[in-house]
Amino acid sequence: MVDAPGFDGVNPSREAATPLRFAGLVLDLDACMLARESGEAVPLTRGEFAVLRMFVSRPGRVISRDALLDAFANRRFEPFDRSVDVLIGKLRRKIESDPKQPRLIVTVPGEGYRFDALRFRPPQIVELADSDTTAKPNGPSPPRLSMVVLPFANIGGDPEQEYFVDGVTESLTTDLSRISGAFVIARNTAFAYKGKAGDVTQIGRELNVRYVLEGSVQRAGGRMRVNVQLIEAETGAHLWAERFDKPVADLFDMQDEIVSHLANRLGQELVRAEAGRAERVANPDSMDHYFLGLAHCHKGPTAEHLDQARSHFDRALELDPNNVGALVWRALADLWWVSSWLSEDQQERFRSAEADLRKALKLRPDDANAHNALGYLRILSNRAVQGISECERALSIDRNLANAHAMIGMGKYLAGRTEETEAHVVEALRISPRDNFAWVWMYIAGRAKVYAGCDEEAVVWLNRSIQLNPNTPVFHFMLAAALAHLGRIEDAREAARAGLELDPSFSSARLRRSMTFSDNPVFLAGRERAYEGMRLAGVPEG
Repeated sequence: MVDAPGFDGVNPSREAATPLRFAGLVLDLDACMLARESGEAVPLTRGEFAVLRMFVSRPGRVISRDALLDAFANRRFEPFDRSVDVLIGKLRRKIESDPKQPRLIVTVPGEGYRFDALRFRPPQIVELADSDTTAKPNGPSPPRLSMVVLPFANIGGDPEQEYFVDGVTESLTTDLSRISGAFVIARNTAFAYKGKAGDVTQIGRELNVRYVLEGSVQRAGGRMRVNVQLIEAETGAHLWAERFDKPVADLFDMQDEIVSHLANRLGQELVRAEAGRAERVANPDSMDHYFLGLAHCHKGPTAEHLDQARSHFDRALELDPNNVGALVWRALADLWWVSSWLSEDQQERFRSAEADLRKALKLRPDDANAHNALGYLRILSNRAVQGISECERALSIDRNLANAHAMIGMGKYLAGRTEETEAHVVEALRISPRDNFAWVWMYIAGRAKVYAGCDEEAVVWLNRSIQLNPNTPVFHFMLAAALAHLGRIEDAREAARAGLELDPSFSSARLRRSMTFSDNPVFLAGRERAYEGMRLAGVPEG
């Protein structure tokens, strides 16, 4: 769970704050209470208190509607949404002497609202915020996965390109908001910084975010160059950078490709950054363990990494049984044990994964990763058609979920529709070409090609997969099968030897016992063809 800035985010270790007094009112931030000086309590809703907390921490400053909406709701709104105005109206009726002529919460037309209580008791208010707008070290710490996408710079100032530049910024803001647990500053707030040279560390303090994404777009002749960099707001350190240099074709198609690519890469880079932070924490909490587990998963499905990942997810769920991310990824760790032939207790792994995923979806019905993981579970447990449908549902929630395309491709060959697999893998790679799991997707395409008898194409896909991750034995054995069917026996035997060096106890009989993912006759025929190729390459049979 990600706390909204300015609410429940105050560092619990700091000393208790002195109650604030203004306009005949007493505000106790630690106790979350507002009262009149007579002692009469002024009841506030969670949203009203969150907004008041933000106001008193930024006295005399104009705060936009979007920033206030982010503070009390932590969700996106339509451009003309007026929920915050309704909230401000209710708050005014509780704290203003004349709500129709407010003196404490003043409307600034076209900009937002300003808290003018400084004119009443300035010393107490100044304790919460410096006059130069920089945040106090003891203020609310930025939420995890919190970021702002600053308006991209239009290098060269071509006015005809401006809509494309702004479109990339807006679309990226929207797509990053779909990352589970992410808090992304709303577009209108971010665009207040357009055209201004700002210090990212100060922007981070002003918006209370951990990360700042900035970029630029430059057009030269028939080519478009886009530069992007992710910065840690607290230190100003550059965490990641990417450059796109592409011929200009359809600008909307190009925008979609750039945004989907960036959204996937940023999701992975943010996990890496959060895991690095978690390693430095003295007493990691549930989310710290979640990110540490996720980082181990991203290293690949080996027994060592999956053991470490699962232990972190177990700990995360001990600390917070409703941590949806940990539930989903613990389920995926179990499924990878099965799909990587690391476990003999398939049914127990399936039962554990399904229990975790059902709980996750009960807590968060529209979690795209949970639907995708449930699809993967059904694909692996001989329910490919149902699994494909679940993955398609995940894509309807998050169009950038590249792994869902690859899982659909896997489901297709298990359902006997082997010729359709490659297109889904290609789409996954188009959306996220440098994905942490691209090597798995390439293996899926290569294996489907072996089953279909397209061995030349299988060799290309499998070699690409092995280049990215040479440490998975079955990849080498599948390559050996394809090479053997092509008559390249020496190359096939070399591939088999590489696999056996990684797993000396491997045999095609063991693989046959564990590969019970489908009883489709087309799939079974393809699987037998793969086994025959392995036999020709010298892979042990028993």
